[in-house]
Amino acid sequence: MTEPTAPVPAATPTEDAVRAGVVSGFSALYGYEPDGLWSAPGRVNLIGEHTDYNEGFVFPFAIDRRTVLALALRQDRRIRISSAFSDTVIETTVDDVRPETLSGWSAYPLGVAWALGNVESFSNADEGAGVDDRLGADLDTVPGFDVFLDSTVPIGAGLSSSAAIESAMALALNDVWELGLDRQTLAKVGQLAENQAVGAPTGIMDQSASLLGRRDAAVFLDCRSLDAEVIDLGFAEAGLALLIIDTNVSHSHATGGYAERRASCEEGAAVMGVPSLRYLEIDDLPRAEERMSETTFRRVRHIVTENQRVLDTVRTLRLEGPGAIGPLLDASHVSMRDDFEISVPELDLAVETAQANGAIGARMTGGGFGGAAIALVPSATVPALETAILAAFAGAGFATPTMFVVNAADGAKRESLD
Repeated sequence: MTEPTAPVPAATPTEDAVRAGVVSGFSALYGYEPDGLWSAPGRVNLIGEHTDYNEGFVFPFAIDRRTVLALALRQDRRIRISSAFSDTVIETTVDDVRPETLSGWSAYPLGVAWALGNVESFSNADEGAGVDDRLGADLDTVPGFDVFLDSTVPIGAGLSSSAAIESAMALALNDVWELGLDRQTLAKVGQLAENQAVGAPTGIMDQSASLLGRRDAAVFLDCRSLDAEVIDLGFAEAGLALLIIDTNVSHSHATGGYAERRASCEEGAAVMGVPSLRYLEIDDLPRAEERMSETTFRRVRHIVTENQRVLDTVRTLRLEGPGAIGPLLDASHVSMRDDFEISVPELDLAVETAQANGAIGARMTGGGFGGAAIALVPSATVPALETAILAAFAGAGFATPTMFVVNAADGAKRESLD
């Protein structure tokens, strides 16, 4: 997923401290108290990479790192947005918020404001997949607002700091503009903002995880029907932890490799005469290999096999528990490394080191070309694994990675101002 370009502090304050800091930051900057406080989490994708924009299956969960924003409605049409990680106050008006006028990190929250008034166009572009054309804001009548935000979601790690901002903003404006949109629709609004305002051709997975997440559970999402089911993970009960290994290799998906991979998927679907790669199954791969170039076929093979791995992961969790999903995580990484070619040496080293030091399974996560890997490991072995990864990266001459355990958390919510 595309990430904002502004840095966030390396230290991770407590949630209470972030909430208090956002309220005080808002008051200090604007000179009055906010109307409310909203937050939304980043996400980690347990499995199902690049399948979302191919109408496939994904299995992410919301994490215990969040974006928190304070917002207040104004009496005029002005908009002011600032954050703890930028000294600049972005000023505009509701009338001037359009994709072509937005840039930088503020395109994420401001893009949501625009997208809330353009739900109909998104519905048409997506063949009316569940969005009522009558929904959304009338941007000719809504008031402006002031916003101040902060985040503990690491930027550039593939944990979707962008969706955390978009989801918190969508929930806040849905409340204060009294739109009454459900969370599935807000997820589509966030995707529209990402696609049109930011310019990243991403799917709906990240916003869905951020808005629909639940503690100790993951969101099994069908990106064609948008049906979502919350599935218990049971990591804690099984004595397992999910370690994030942030390589600190930055990535950007608005241009470059991400768009090229999506174009390859669209080409493969066209060659096979189907609306999307979701319509292909494993048995279709021999026929696909005969019809397309070797590179396009490998891109297609990743999507088709990754969809099956998501289904197998959900089934394995239900029948055997989390300790049995490791081989599926490992196979996912091999597919992304060799078929989709979105890994980098740092990610490969993180995965290989984890596998050699007690991980049940490991894979890169996120859009690729940098970012983070995940390792599902027995909780007691986390310190030893971290030591091994630090040594491996130092030995390879790579930058020092950042590592931390994440837990499945609740999705976006309105917070108490107290």
